[in-house]
Amino acid sequence: MTDHAHTPVQGGFVLIRPTSGLSGDMLVAGLARLACVGNDELGDLAAGIGLPESCVRLERRAVNEVYGWACRVSLPHEHSHRTLNDIRRIIIAAETMSPRARQLAEASFTLLAEAEGRVHGIPTEAVTFHEVGALDSILDMCLACILFDRMDPTELVCGPLPLCDGTIRCSHGLLPAPAPAVLDLIQGMPVRGIPSEGETVTPTAIALLKGLGAKFGPWPSMIVSRTALVFGARVLPDVANGALFALGESPIRTLSR
Repeated sequence: MTDHAHTPVQGGFVLIRPTSGLSGDMLVAGLARLACVGNDELGDLAAGIGLPESCVRLERRAVNEVYGWACRVSLPHEHSHRTLNDIRRIIIAAETMSPRARQLAEASFTLLAEAEGRVHGIPTEAVTFHEVGALDSILDMCLACILFDRMDPTELVCGPLPLCDGTIRCSHGLLPAPAPAVLDLIQGMPVRGIPSEGETVTPTAIALLKGLGAKFGPWPSMIVSRTALVFGARVLPDVANGALFALGESPIRTLSR
C-alpha cells in the first residue's frame, strides 16, 4: 500500500478542500495518503492505541466512475458512555502516540466535550460521549493526530465547510441538520451551502480541524508534492461526499535548496 516512489515532506502545507463532506475517517484516509502510510503501518498504529490491527484499512473506492481513497473501520458497536477523563486515559496509554500527538488528540476531544457541554447545559467533565465516544471515533481522532504530527506541517489550510439542510438520527432522536454540536463548533468558521441533505461535516472532523490549528483560506502558493482524493462512507443525495487533500512546500523554500 505504501508508495515508495513518493516520500512524505515534513513542514510546508497540508491542504484540505472539503468539497462535499468531511469526517474523522476521511481525515485519516487523506492524511495517511499524504504521509505515505499503508495498511500494515495503520494496523500497527491502531494496535498501539489498544485496538485490533485489522480494524482500519485504506481502500480504493469509486464514486461516479472516479476512483479515490476511503478508510474502512471495522469495530464492534459499543454501549459504553465515556467521559473526557476516560478518553484521556486511553490517549495517555497509547503506545504509538508521541507527546505532541497525545496533546493534539486531547485538545481535540476537549473542544468536542466543551461543545457537547454547552449543547446539553452541563459541565465539560460531566459530558458522556455516545456516538463520539465510540471506539471508531477514538480511533479516528488518535490516528489523525499521529499522522499530522508525523508530517509536522507549517500550516494546515482548509476550505469552507460544506453544510446543508435535512435531518440527522442520533442517540437523542431525529434532529435538524446541522447537528447541535456542529452548530456550536462552526462558530467563527467559514461555511457554504451545497445541494444535498443530512450530515456533511461531523463534529469529530470540526474538532480535529480546530485542535490541529487549521486556518481557512484559498489554495496557498506551493509546490505540490502529493495529493489524494478521499470519499466518506456516508452516502449523500446528489453529491460525492468527497474531499481533496494536498501536501506541498513553499516555492521560496524549494528554490533556495
